Amino acid sequence: MIKKNTLIICASVHRGNTIKIAEVIGEVLNAKIIEPKNLDIESFSNYDLVGFGSGIYNRKHHKSLFNFVSNLNDQNNKKAFVFSTSTIPLETTHKSLKVSLIDKNFQIIGDFYCKGFMNHSFAKYIFGGLNKGRPNDKDIINAQDFARKINTILN
Repeated sequence: MIKKNTLIICASVHRGNTIKIAEVIGEVLNAKIIEPKNLDIESFSNYDLVGFGSGIYNRKHHKSLFNFVSNLNDQNNKKAFVFSTSTIPLETTHKSLKVSLIDKNFQIIGDFYCKGFMNHSFAKYIFGGLNKGRPNDKDIINAQDFARKINTILN
């Protein structure tokens, strides 16, 4: 088994939903987890595999991920994966981040998304929040399975 130096860049802003998923994936991949604002671009080249994740805001990942990616040089086919939590999880919400990564010459090897608890705006007052208890145990198991699949792709 080839050991990959793995980094997960995670912006988990409101409820901590996405960091829960990042930690599960990170445990399986033995990855370092860091917020975009705390990552030094110079040390970024030390990683063979990079995960990019956040909650979804207006059908996109958090702007801090896009800002970080925009400052990168060509990545020479470095492997990457994308993940998110959201009120309504859809694969299409990953498209804009994937395009940004591909423009920087990343090779996208997978993506993962699941529901996350949301209790701001109208949802807090009308429903008491949406997706209570999410991510749940099943989401955690699915995230572990996703990470194992990534390991299989790499080996």
